[in-house]
Amino acid sequence: MDRTQSYPPPIECRSVTSCYHGSIFAGSKHYLASFVTSHHKMGQCFVPDCNHQSESHNCSFYRFPKDPAQRRKWISLIRRADREPGKGARVCSCHFRGSKEEGPEVFSWNKDKLFESRNAPKRKKQRTEVPETTTIEQILSESSTKSNQNEPCELSCEEMQMKCTTLQTENILLQAELGTLKTQVSELKEKESYLKRNYSSFNMDSKVINMETGLPNKEMFHIVVEYAERYRNDIVYVCGWKVDKISFEDQILITLMKIRHNYHNLHLAELFSCSTATIANIVTTFIHVLHQILYEDQMEIAVPSRQKNKTSLPGSFSLFGDCRMVIDCTDIEVATPKLMSDQKLTYSTYRGMNSFKTIVGVAPNAVITYVSKLFPGSVSDKVTVQKSGILKHFVAGDIILADKGFLINDIVPNGVYVNIPPFLNNGKFTESEVKLTKSIAKCRIHVERANARLKNYKILNFVPPYLRSLSGKIIQLCGALVNLQNPLIKETNDTVDFD
Repeated sequence: MDRTQSYPPPIECRSVTSCYHGSIFAGSKHYLASFVTSHHKMGQCFVPDCNHQSESHNCSFYRFPKDPAQRRKWISLIRRADREPGKGARVCSCHFRGSKEEGPEVFSWNKDKLFESRNAPKRKKQRTEVPETTTIEQILSESSTKSNQNEPCELSCEEMQMKCTTLQTENILLQAELGTLKTQVSELKEKESYLKRNYSSFNMDSKVINMETGLPNKEMFHIVVEYAERYRNDIVYVCGWKVDKISFEDQILITLMKIRHNYHNLHLAELFSCSTATIANIVTTFIHVLHQILYEDQMEIAVPSRQKNKTSLPGSFSLFGDCRMVIDCTDIEVATPKLMSDQKLTYSTYRGMNSFKTIVGVAPNAVITYVSKLFPGSVSDKVTVQKSGILKHFVAGDIILADKGFLINDIVPNGVYVNIPPFLNNGKFTESEVKLTKSIAKCRIHVERANARLKNYKILNFVPPYLRSLSGKIIQLCGALVNLQNPLIKETNDTVDFD
C-alpha cells in the first residue's frame, strides 16, 4: 500500500503562527517535510478496529508494560494476530475499566457483555469530635445561667460558696479515685504482659506445681510464699543488686525448681526471660532465705520431745514408745577431687565412692526432725554423730533407734538408750533376737523412706560449682521441704499435729 495514501489531504495554512508554532517556512518544501514527519510520529491505538489517535482524540495512551508476564497478558487480551507490538505501540485509555495494572478489557467484541466495575469509591473517614472536659467553673456558670433564666436565685452567697467547696472536694476525690484506677489498670496490663512473656506459677495448677517443686499442691506453695513475704523488705541479694523484673512468687518458684530438678541456669533463664546471672542471683539468695525460715526457724530450734511424738505414734512403735528419734547416715556422691589427699578424705569404703555424708534424724511419725551439716565420706558414723551436735537434743529416758554401725553407747548422755539390731553370735540368732531385729527393722524403714524422698531432689546428685559452699544448707533445706509433702505413714494423716 502506498504510504502517502494513509495521510489526510494537505491542510492549507492561512497564517504562519496558527498552523505551526514558531515556523516561518509556511507553504515551502520545509513545511511539508515537517508536517509529514510530525504526522508519521502521531500515536495510534494498537487495538484492532480502533482508530483513536493521539492528535485527534482526548483519551490517554499507555505503552505496553516492560514486565514480560504483564506484556503477554495485554497481547492476549487485545487479540491482534497480524503483528506483535513494537517499542512505540500504545493502547488508548478507552479500553481500560480500572487501573493500568489490570490491563485493557473493553473492546468492540465484548463491550456489550461486560459487567459494571466493582471498584467502589473510597469513603472518607469521618472524624469524631472528642468532647472537651467540663470543669467545675463551667458547671457552676451553666447552673447559674439556667437558674437565672428559669427562676430567681434563692441561694445566698454563703450557700453558693459552700456548694462550690463541696463540688471542688468531690472533684478532688474523683480525680484521686481516677488516678487509683489508672494505676490498677496499668498494673493489670503489666501483669498480663508478664504472664504472656514468662513461665509463671500464676498459670500453673497443683499437678504442675508438684512436678516442678515437689510440694504436694499449689496451696502449700502459696503458704511458703506468704511466709517468705513477711521478710521481703529485709532480703539483701547476694550479688548486690535487686531483682525487680521477676515477681517475688516466681523467684521462689525458680529456687524450688533448681533444687528439685537441678535445671541448668540457661534453661531457667529462657523460661523466665532473663539472664543466667539473674538466675544465679535469685537461687543463691533464696536458698539463704528459705533455709532461714524453713529450717533454722523451725527445725533447728528444738527437736520434738518423746511426749510430743506419742501423740502421733504409729502402731509399729508399740515396743519403743519412748523413741525420740530414728537416725541414719545418708551419702551424697561428689566428683572425684583432683588432690589425692581430698580423694582419700572423701572416699567411703562402705559405699565405694567419693561422697559427703550427713546424719538424718526422723521422728516415729516419719517426719524429718534433724539434718546435720556435711562430713567427708571417710569419717565413721560414730565420729559423725559425735561432731554433728545431735546428742545435745536428747535427755534421760529417750530411746534412739539406729543401725548396727552406730556404736555410740559410750558417747550418748546419761539415761539415753541406743537400740540397735543384735549382732550374730554363734552363727545363729535366738528367737528373741529375731523378734527384736524385725521390730527395729519395721521402725527403721521410715527413716529409709525419708532418705529416699530426700534424694529425689536432683541438686544433691551434683551441686553446681557456685553453690558448693552452700551444700550443707541445701541438704538441710531439702529435709525441710520433704516435711511439707504428704505424710509417709497413712495412719498419721489425721492425727499428726503441725503446731
